[in-house]
Amino acid sequence: MVVGQETHPGTGAGAAPPEFRDAVATMHAARLRPEILCEEMPAPQRIAPYASALSADVTVDDTDVGTGRIILLHDPAGNDAWDGTFRCVAYARAEIDLELITDPMLAAVGWSWLVEALEAHGAAYAAASGTVTRVATESFGGMVDEGGTAQIEIRASWTPLVPDDAPALAPLDLAPHVEAWAELLCTAVGLPPVPEGVTMMPSRRGQRGSGR
Repeated sequence: MVVGQETHPGTGAGAAPPEFRDAVATMHAARLRPEILCEEMPAPQRIAPYASALSADVTVDDTDVGTGRIILLHDPAGNDAWDGTFRCVAYARAEIDLELITDPMLAAVGWSWLVEALEAHGAAYAAASGTVTRVATESFGGMVDEGGTAQIEIRASWTPLVPDDAPALAPLDLAPHVEAWAELLCTAVGLPPVPEGVTMMPSRRGQRGSGR
């Protein structure tokens, strides 16, 4: 996939440091499901000197059922709140069955989708935090026939780490983190797990990846 990266005029940021460029490059290697369309998007400004961002939509039967974004932030000086120099910030929103909105365990389950995805992809991390919001919409008057809808929104951030079992001086690999975020999106919309033995191809800007 094509990944944009930004530095922010006025923050004192010059050319992106090698460690940031290398981390962004690993995002290109993320392998995503064919239902996901992933593209670069403008990175937020003022949060960190360097940032890179991706957006994704999940489409099933030509219908968009989920959307999200993941942002990589980098501050070479470090950030006490991050407990490091890099931070991933992710968002996922998905349509869910209306009857699930009253499930008292929905928020905890939504957070577990992220944790389990990170673990499944071997994405080492620390200092995770976030929120899970459920939203219900009801229609009235002339729109009453449209019925109600429900959505779940997951907002999270975590500090990506080099795994303990990685070779000495191994660079930070963001591909597992992007893949975990993409899996979170797919789980939230209710897609079944990818069958064992099916390998996902790297997605490209403006195209959907394909299995083989």
